[in-house]
Amino acid sequence: MSTLILALAAGAVVGLALGALGGGGSVLAVPALIYLLGFTPAAATTAALVIVTATSLTALYAHARTGNVRWKAGALFAAAGLLPAAAAGAAAARLPQTLLTSAFAAVAALAAVRMLRPGRSAGGRTTTVRPAKAAGAGAGLGALTGLLGVGGGFLAVPALASVLAFEMQAAVGTSLLVISANSVASLATRGATTAGIDWALVGPFAGAAILAAWDGKRLAAKVTGTLLRRVFAVVLLAVAAFMLLDALT
Repeated sequence: MSTLILALAAGAVVGLALGALGGGGSVLAVPALIYLLGFTPAAATTAALVIVTATSLTALYAHARTGNVRWKAGALFAAAGLLPAAAAGAAAARLPQTLLTSAFAAVAALAAVRMLRPGRSAGGRTTTVRPAKAAGAGAGLGALTGLLGVGGGFLAVPALASVLAFEMQAAVGTSLLVISANSVASLATRGATTAGIDWALVGPFAGAAILAAWDGKRLAAKVTGTLLRRVFAVVLLAVAAFMLLDALT
């Protein structure tokens, strides 16, 4: 019963992050699955993709209802990442567990540093899509999703805000489209690895995350984006440090 409670609590935190920030859910989901619920790194990355896919689609619907999704730019961004996500997902199963954990910790730390740095204002709303830059950033995020089981939203949001000059609300909403597409593509190459997943824990985890995503969307409307990013960045730094120490010892 205690393990089930941990799964529900972790799912709620993941859902809040995805709903409020448009990313970051899987960066918390993977370490929670490994250190709280006893999953192996390989199983955790696959389970995280299942959880993040379901939660991202829910959060995407919530943001789409308020007009915060740029479908054309998001589709281009996501399409560029589909093949890299599938290829990296197939390669992930053949990599050492320690390497996956260390790489994940490094990515989490990078995301935290980016969140703590002051962002540049886009200076207003834009409808211009820069195909080359969007495709390049999308391909990189796709590869990251497939390899580490992360949706890439914590990098997609700043990329959409800076590369495509989206305002924060549109970047958050559109990133959920990118996360959903990349996660589905990566899951398609991991069919064999889902057999070892404990669905009795992943199911409640995903359910709690889906419900909390709606609360995250409401939270984002009440709390400043800067405060949310700073709090999340501090949590990410702590998680990254713990995972890196664990991988090296």
